[in-house]
Amino acid sequence: MAKGYSARRGFSNGSGASMKQQAMQQQLMKMQEDMAKKQQEVEEKTFTASVGGGAVTATVNGKKELTALVIKPEAVDPEDVEMLQDMVMSAVNEGLRQAEEAMSAGMNALTSSLGLGGLGIPGL
Repeated sequence: MAKGYSARRGFSNGSGASMKQQAMQQQLMKMQEDMAKKQQEVEEKTFTASVGGGAVTATVNGKKELTALVIKPEAVDPEDVEMLQDMVMSAVNEGLRQAEEAMSAGMNALTSSLGLGGLGIPGL
């Protein structure tokens, strides 16, 4: 019979490697649950950005969907449509950036506890 083999435990070196593996699997499952919960929390939040002194306000959700756009009448100048377009894009992009930042911060908080930085995985 091979050294380190047990019909009950399979191959092991007797150091409780299977217990460590089981603990790691449980930790990973917990992290997956926590990540799904954090993602849902962020998706339910809204992020609002305003530009042009409040002339244009955009609200996005954590799913990165535009949910509201407010344009004050004084921002509408038929002679300068490009400025209005730029303000709308800026407000929407800032709202999306805030949503992305919130999602990244939430995920980084969860993954930093794993200590995976030594694996050479970017962003961890």
